[in-house]
Amino acid sequence: MIPVLICALVSLSVAETNLDILYPELEHSRTIYVTENGPKFNVMAEQAKVLTRRGGNVTLPCLIQREQQLPPSRKMRIKWTKLTSDYLKEVDVFVAMGYHKRSYGTFQGRVQLQGTSPMDASLVMTDVTLDDYGRYKCEVIDGLEDDTVVVSLELEGVVFPYFPRLGRYNLNFYDAERACRDQDAVVASFDQLYEAWRGGMDWCNAGWLSDGSVQYPITAPREPCGGRNTVPGIRNYGLRDKDKSHYDVFCFTSFHKGKFYYLIQSSKLTYDEAVRACQKDGAQIAKVGQMFAAWKLNKYDRCDAGWLADASVRYPIYHPRRRCSPTEAAVRFNGFPDKKHKLYGVYCYKENN
Repeated sequence: MIPVLICALVSLSVAETNLDILYPELEHSRTIYVTENGPKFNVMAEQAKVLTRRGGNVTLPCLIQREQQLPPSRKMRIKWTKLTSDYLKEVDVFVAMGYHKRSYGTFQGRVQLQGTSPMDASLVMTDVTLDDYGRYKCEVIDGLEDDTVVVSLELEGVVFPYFPRLGRYNLNFYDAERACRDQDAVVASFDQLYEAWRGGMDWCNAGWLSDGSVQYPITAPREPCGGRNTVPGIRNYGLRDKDKSHYDVFCFTSFHKGKFYYLIQSSKLTYDEAVRACQKDGAQIAKVGQMFAAWKLNKYDRCDAGWLADASVRYPIYHPRRRCSPTEAAVRFNGFPDKKHKLYGVYCYKENN
């Protein structure tokens, strides 16, 4: 081993001496940078955001640009994932490599590549759900080369504040998720609440958002809501303990395919009578989210207070008028009356066949 080591040291010394003779201007201590040719392909999206509605179909754009002299690669791998709101996790959506294709979870049977050309990695999604809202990453891998692009899928819809019969500030984060689900909605994102605020939403009770933060929108500053001298905006309590902290919640819902309607009856009803009346009509008692969607997205307007599934009484006014929300378009809330003794009309919801 010693002769070999001496030989290696002598060879290294000779090599350094030769370099010193050939390049006397170089210092003995130096950094050598090695550069490669630029990427052979890149991925791009024609739109950074796409807009659809619940139940609709949508295409998330993702196009591959390659050097013209390079033939399409059979080993090119295309992977779509959904990013969580905190960007810490990715949920698998769809993977394709050659003839091998696979979709995952709730996306099974609803997603496929558009495939108009070998360079088209766009993802077609059908029967869009409320949970599909969010940011999606298209990643293309070809050997040692890879590139990604992120596309946002947004939904037409409406944000509404919600609290249950128990009263205000009674929901931890997981209760809030269930509460929105029960009312045909999901917990709203900050972006959705921000757009609602831009549209004039003003609500002085703090509520959960999908990222685990607690916030509320104020367009008209006043003393009980952050102070009279503050500027309009989204008031932010920050991230809260999802188990121990209790607030209201902001829910988000979108278009529905069914029929929302006020059931004409000869007399007013208790809550249980209202539930049976909708069932007798081939429907179900409507949920709060269905009323908000009908009001905001379909311009539903009726000045009759009626029971809803959570045993609240509300009515939707799209055209303000005397004795019917004279100052603003809104879903009016009459509280949670006594279910056995108070009498009202009822709003029903019937799925389309």
